[in-house]
This record gives sequence, structure tokens and C-alpha cells, in this order.
Amino acid sequence: MTTRRSFLGGTAATAGMASLAGAAQPDRALIVSTWDFGAAANDAAFARMKAGGSLIDAVEAGGMVPEADPNNHSVGYSGYPDRDGHVTLDAVIMDDAGGVGAVAALEDTVHAISVARRVMEKTPHTFIVGEGATRFARDQGFPKVKLLTPEAEKAWRDWLKTSQYRPVANIENARPRGGALDHDTIGLLARTADGRMAGACTTSGMAFKMRGRVGDSPQVGAGLYVEAGVGAATSTGLGEEVTRVSGTARVVASMRAGLSAQAACEEVVRHIAKLRGDAIKGTQVGFLALSPQGEVGAFCLLPGFTYAVTDGAGVTVVKKGPSLFAA
Repeated sequence: MTTRRSFLGGTAATAGMASLAGAAQPDRALIVSTWDFGAAANDAAFARMKAGGSLIDAVEAGGMVPEADPNNHSVGYSGYPDRDGHVTLDAVIMDDAGGVGAVAALEDTVHAISVARRVMEKTPHTFIVGEGATRFARDQGFPKVKLLTPEAEKAWRDWLKTSQYRPVANIENARPRGGALDHDTIGLLARTADGRMAGACTTSGMAFKMRGRVGDSPQVGAGLYVEAGVGAATSTGLGEEVTRVSGTARVVASMRAGLSAQAACEEVVRHIAKLRGDAIKGTQVGFLALSPQGEVGAFCLLPGFTYAVTDGAGVTVVKKGPSLFAA
């Protein structure tokens, strides 16, 4: 680990029981996701795989867990609103056969990840946003649900007293989860024993963001990227910094060039730090990667990033990601 000063100076494959049994290696991950609340998402994804579901089924099931959690103010229902009081959701789902579906600025719908899947499977498009995304959700039978809960509304009204916004690093791990400046996501990656891969990413975005703001999460190559035979990556933290460098596409490209999942995550974080210098002081950005063989990579700018790893036996462990800077 270095200090800031010293650094700046110098296709939906089916995963049945057989695949799970083959993947049950203690040193090989089957599912990984960002943050400690990813553990519950991993469990749901594993259960879906064990029941014979596809990888897309699994990552969708995992993403749905935090989306429906009223205590999680960074994803789905009870997410903090934009500065005008509207809760808007972003999500993307992707497999390693080029299947992609994404939505952004989706309103009045709990499960953005499921709407993203419908975009992938029911339309000729890959990305639908705003009013069109919300109308598509209604057309697909998703019920209209008020996402702004009393607790989230109170936080927004308190924020209006000053109307100041500054991202707070690692607030995703605050207790209770979700402080007034919560601004994050869950990214989830999964594989089968034979190396097929898929991923999902879903978020309510920055708390009190400008209306219409879209971060990295729903953007292929920023919040999520999956490539057959190479690997998958997802990102977390301040999305603008990830988007600037097409972060997850860069991670997977590095893996394609021969870097390990860990080295690839470290490379992009170091690149962001070098590119942005003091502009990212106090900012958290992290990456999580998974290889087709189950090797995991995780690296972030600041201490505090956690991630959940589930092996082929269904055992989940939450780990701390190493960081570039000490503080």
C-alpha cells in the first residue's frame, strides 16, 4: 500500500447440479459481489443456480435482493431520490455471448435488474432510459410502486436545508446501512464450472443527484463487462471516475492481455489515480473481477471496500479489498 503523496510522486449458460459440483473447489469462486450486503445477494444467486437456473437467472435473483430491501438506500426500493425528490434506478445485465440489457432513470419500479433483462430478451435494443424505460416496464407487466419511502423522503428533506452534495467514501458500509449521502450499487458476477459467465449491476445512484444523472452502473464497459473465455468485472464507488476510463472494459482487456484478475483491478485503479491526481482526493472507486476459472481480483482507491465471495459449495465469505492509498 502506498500513500497518495508517494504515488503521485513516483450466454446465459445453464448451471445445474453437475456444474455446481464441479465448481466446488475451496480456492475457486462461483459468485462474487460488491459490499457486505452482497452476501445475501450471492446466497439468492446460488440458490437459483442450485435449482437449475441459468447464469442470467442467478445474477438477476441476486440483484433483486438489495433492490427490495427497504434498509438499503443505495439500490432499488427506498433508494434516496435525486435533488427533485424522484427515485430513479439504473441497471444492466450481461452474459458472455453478447447478451445485454440496460435501463437508466427508471421510475416507479422496484426491480430494475428484471426490466433490464426484459430489454435484453424482448427488444432489439440494449439500453432504454427515462420515461421510455418506465413505460416499457409497465408494458411488460411490472407493477407501479412508489419507491420513495418515508425514511428516504425525510433524508431528502433534511438535505434540502443545505442542498450540498459531497460523496462520502464507503458510506455503503455505514450502520445502519444507507446514510444521507449514500450513493452506490451492487455488482454481481457469476460463472459455471465450465467457465461460462454473466453479471448484473443495479443501483439507485447518487443520493440527491441532478435529475437525469446517470453513473457508471448501467453502462456496459463502465459498471459491468463480461467476455467469454476472458473474465468479468464490475465497479463501485463514484461512477463518474469509472466512466472516464471505461473501467470494467479496461479490467477485462487487461485480463485478455494476460494479467490476472487481481493485477487487472490494480492496473485500472492506479491509472485513475495517475490520471486524476488530487481531483479524486477522498473519493472511493473499486473494482471486482472474476476469471472463468474462479480467480478473484479486488482493488480500490481507499480502505473500506468489501466484497462477498461464494464458492461451489455455497459458502459465502465477506472480504476486505486491498487499497492503493492508506487514507
